[in-house]
Amino acid sequence: MARVLITGGAGFLGSHLCERFLREGYDVVCMDNFITGNPDNIAHLIGNPKFQFIKHDVTEYIYLAGELDHILHFASPASPIDYMKVPIQTLKVGSLGTHKALGLAKAKQARFLIASTSEVYGDPLVHPQEESYWGNVNPIGVRGVYDEAKRFSEAMTMAYHRYHGVETRILRIFNTYGPRMRIEDGRAIPAFLSQALRGEPMTVFGDGSQTRSVCYVDDLVEGIYRLLLSNETEPVNIGNPDEITMLQLAQEIKEITGSKSEIVFKPLPQDDPKIRQPNIEKAKRVLGWEPRVHRSEGLVKTMEYFKKAMGIA
Repeated sequence: MARVLITGGAGFLGSHLCERFLREGYDVVCMDNFITGNPDNIAHLIGNPKFQFIKHDVTEYIYLAGELDHILHFASPASPIDYMKVPIQTLKVGSLGTHKALGLAKAKQARFLIASTSEVYGDPLVHPQEESYWGNVNPIGVRGVYDEAKRFSEAMTMAYHRYHGVETRILRIFNTYGPRMRIEDGRAIPAFLSQALRGEPMTVFGDGSQTRSVCYVDDLVEGIYRLLLSNETEPVNIGNPDEITMLQLAQEIKEITGSKSEIVFKPLPQDDPKIRQPNIEKAKRVLGWEPRVHRSEGLVKTMEYFKKAMGIA
């Protein structure tokens, strides 16, 4: 049976991928150094004979005995609150980490999938964003450490594909949410949910007119799985094109939680994208994929996880 390595496997997305590949019958090797990952996310998998955990920093040489069929490189801080706290590590995992993971893929003749991001489009001048758009990124802005790390990782992945013949896949992830997001993650949905459940003011940045398109984690994982097993070597957007303003999202979460929290406004962070919406025509055409979980359903499932994590009955 096939064997897969998932770097960043104890993170929000990585842990869901570990579960999915175990369900599909794979032997799963999870690698994480817990900078932003959480041992609790994979605790229920420990003891499964098809699951192996290795604590390791992927910016260092990666050794793994035995055959390996696939590598999914998901190791990276992904929230602004994280990559502004650990900017150098963010750059290193996107560059050195990607290089080390690609070197392992080459040595093992494994298929390699890189978790890139919609942030490669920056504050886009094209809307919605399709894969052919090159982006509008400030390389020296506060978000540049993440944006440019991911852009570099895409370039490195394509170089290994063209020069070394490594089988590669490039996934551009748009905003995703669901159980196992950290309460203090800093991104909109965890912030709104935790504030609403505590009865604290819900913080909306700017006037709340900036948009995002949020995808439930189960839909994203399905898209990742299909992309890995496809023959597509160029970038593919995976996300939910149902665009919503941040003010509308805050209001939806306030209603779902039944919270009495007031909505307050604070200045917009530097280089915060004003719009974000994926064009998923390529994913529909090449992968036969599109999101299935409606936002109202996904938010309720995520709220229940947050209630449990916060000890709220």
